[in-house]
Amino acid sequence: MNRLVVVSNRVPDLTASAQAGGLAVALGALMQRRGGMWFGWSGHISAAPAGVALTRTEHVDYATIDLTADEHESYYNGFSNAVLWPVLHTLPDLMHADRHCAEVYHATNARMADALVPLLRPNDLVWVHDYHLLPLPALLRARGVHAPIGFFLHVPFPAPDVFSIVPDARRLLRDMLAADMIGFQTPGDRDNFAAAAHRLLGAARLGESTLVHGGNRVRLGVFPVEIDPRGFAELARQNADSAATQRLRASLGDQRLLLGADRLDPTKGLVQRLAAYRGLLANHPELRGQVTMLQIAAASRQDVATYRDLRAALERQAGAINAESGEPDWTPLRVVARAVPRGTMAGYMRLSRVGLVTPLRDGMNLVAKEFVAAQDPQDPGVLVLSRYAGAARQLTGALLVNPHDPEEMAQAIGMALDMTQDERQDRWHSMWRAIEGTSALAWGRGFVAALINANRSRLDHAAANDPIPMLPAPAEPISLPLALH
Repeated sequence: MNRLVVVSNRVPDLTASAQAGGLAVALGALMQRRGGMWFGWSGHISAAPAGVALTRTEHVDYATIDLTADEHESYYNGFSNAVLWPVLHTLPDLMHADRHCAEVYHATNARMADALVPLLRPNDLVWVHDYHLLPLPALLRARGVHAPIGFFLHVPFPAPDVFSIVPDARRLLRDMLAADMIGFQTPGDRDNFAAAAHRLLGAARLGESTLVHGGNRVRLGVFPVEIDPRGFAELARQNADSAATQRLRASLGDQRLLLGADRLDPTKGLVQRLAAYRGLLANHPELRGQVTMLQIAAASRQDVATYRDLRAALERQAGAINAESGEPDWTPLRVVARAVPRGTMAGYMRLSRVGLVTPLRDGMNLVAKEFVAAQDPQDPGVLVLSRYAGAARQLTGALLVNPHDPEEMAQAIGMALDMTQDERQDRWHSMWRAIEGTSALAWGRGFVAALINANRSRLDHAAANDPIPMLPAPAEPISLPLALH
C-alpha cells in the first residue's frame, strides 16, 4: 500500500483527546488507520530557518519545520490570512496585501518543498491541504516529484472576478494545476475554480471533472468533509450529564439555550448574529428571562488587525445587548472568548434548543453536522444555518437563512423557539439521515482512491499520446501593486 503523505500548514497532534475540529477531525481517523507521514509547520517560531524535526509514533510520522518571525508574519498572517482567506470567502474588502508578503508566501512554500522532497519515497501519495500551500504542487513537480499529488481546498472558492483580485492570481492557479486531483467541498466551488482556470489561464474543461492546461490533465472532484456522526453522538450522550453541562443547566433554570460555537473570525458572521439576537429581544419582550444565548468564540489570529477589530466590535455588541435587555437576575448573552474542550461542547450542544451556525460564507462547517449528531432524537434542538455554508447542501432540514440579514435570522430564531416537538423531530431525522452513513474515514479514503485513479488516468493518457510534461515552476517574477489597502 502506498504511503500517504499529508502536507498542511500546521501539523496537529492526533494524540490530543480534546482536538476541536479542522484537519485533526477530518484526517485523524484515516491517518491512524492507514499510517503515513504528516508534514508542515510545527507551530513554533525560530530565529533562523532550521531543519526538519522528525517524531515517529506507532502509526504516524510527524515531520515539522519552524517558521521564522518574518515567515509567520508575512506568509501566514500577511498573505495567507490577510489576502487569500478573505478573498476566498468573497470578502475582498477585508484584503490587505503588499509585495513583501506575497514574495515571502512563495518563498516559504519553496522552503517547505525543499524540506519535504528528501523525505519522499517513489511510491508515496502526496495530499496537500488548503490555501496556505497553493504553490506547492508545482514546486514539488519542479523538484522532480513524479508521485501522485492531490490538493484539497477546505475553504470556498469564489467567482473568477473575485479571485482575480488576488495578487498574481494566474500564477497561483497554474501552480495548483500541477496536481493530479484537486478537491473541493461543493460543486459550486469546483465550478468557480474551473471557470477561473478557463478565464485566467485558458484551461479547457472536459465535462465536469477534467481540466486540460499546458498538456496536463487535472481531475476535479467534490468531497464534502464529514465527521464521525455516531461517535460524536455518543460523545454528546456521555457529556449530557457531565459536571460542565450540569453547571450550565443549573445556571439556566427553565430558560432555553441558544448556542453558537465558532472561531473568532470575520467570516463567521458573529456581529450579524448578535444583531439578530438583539433585534429578537427588542421585538419580543416576552422572551426576556426565557432564553439565554451562549456564544463561544475562540480567539484566533490576534496578530491580524482585522481579527482584533472584530473582537472589539463583538465586545461592544455584547455589552449593548446586556445593557439594553438585561435584568438584575438575567444576563441575556454570555460570550466565552476561548476554546472549549470537544466533549464539553458536545454536551452543550445536546442541551441547546437552538444551534446558531450562520457564517457569511464557509467551505463546509463541521459544527453544523456536530450539532445535529449531538441532539437527543426524542427532544432535538433546531439548527439555524447559513445557506452560504457548504453544510447547507446536506442539512436541508435546518432553518436556512441569509447571514447578512439580521432580521431574517431573528425571525428564524423565533420560529425555532416556537417549533413543535413533532416538527423538530421531523427536521432532525431528515438531517440525521443525510449524515448517518458518512464518516471522516470514508471521506479520506474516497479522496485517496480518486487521487490514485486520477494519476492512473494521467499516465494512461500520456502512454497513448505524446508524453505529457510536468508543469514547471513559474519563472516570471511576481507582479504586484506596491500596496493594496
